[in-house]
Amino acid sequence: MATRAQTLAAVLALMLNAFVWGVSWWPFRQLRALGLDPLWATAAMYAVSSALIVAAAPSALAALWRNRPLWGIVLASGATNAAFNWGVTEGDVVRVVLLFYLMPVWAALLARWLLRERLTRLLALRLVLALTGAMVVLWPADGGLPLPRHLADWLGVAGGMFFALNNVLLRKYAHTPAQARGLAMFAGGVVVAGAVAAVLTARGSIAPLPAAAPGWVAGVVAMALAFLAANFGLQFGAARLPSALTAVVMTVEIVFASGSAVLLGAQRLSAQAVLGGSLILLAILLAAWQRPAASTPARHPHP
Repeated sequence: MATRAQTLAAVLALMLNAFVWGVSWWPFRQLRALGLDPLWATAAMYAVSSALIVAAAPSALAALWRNRPLWGIVLASGATNAAFNWGVTEGDVVRVVLLFYLMPVWAALLARWLLRERLTRLLALRLVLALTGAMVVLWPADGGLPLPRHLADWLGVAGGMFFALNNVLLRKYAHTPAQARGLAMFAGGVVVAGAVAAVLTARGSIAPLPAAAPGWVAGVVAMALAFLAANFGLQFGAARLPSALTAVVMTVEIVFASGSAVLLGAQRLSAQAVLGGSLILLAILLAAWQRPAASTPARHPHP
């Protein structure tokens, strides 16, 4: 049984993960001000992280290449990070994060499809709560349907869907080498974000990758190290705490994201966002309460 000190250390490690992801919108916006689009920033950041992983564990690259089912994780994790990082940089931070955390809805549906998990009444309640919360968040002041209206909204929803797919695939292929799975998640940010950035740059939709400059290069390296530390914090904490407690602590990311956005003057927190977010958070807590110990959620590198 873990001691109180060990439990506290595990909770703090998870809090580090939640903090890094919760406030990540700010450095991405600072890099954009330096001329580095969030998609290019994501690709560069995960290129640094992937290189460090391969340098520390050279066998990870070969293991990832041999285990082709993990290529699905490359795509899912990469899409998660590209969508989330782009969304929180371009749009309303709180809305994007709340829509991203509809993940339990998509996770339940994907688990039913890919893992043949049983649908229950509690699951149905969670789905209703989460979707109702999303409707409240998206409800337009001028009337109309509560649907995503801006690119950032769609990116938040899409990021949560791919995050759910990423976690389901990690559970499905839990028998594969851990180093290969970890590299797959980081390499995905390079592959997907880099490919989308290249296409959008060719179309003239975003600025091209700027020439190397000390400001943004240092920022990218610092972010890569921060996200590596966050991922290690997740692995440390999740391995030492019940999955239900892990899932609950991870939702603190919503608090860090909304709190930092308000404190730094990026936006005001509306009653609509609070009400909708409370319903989504309740759905997440119900999911954590029901979740068996064998299915500890795996965190994105965003996610």
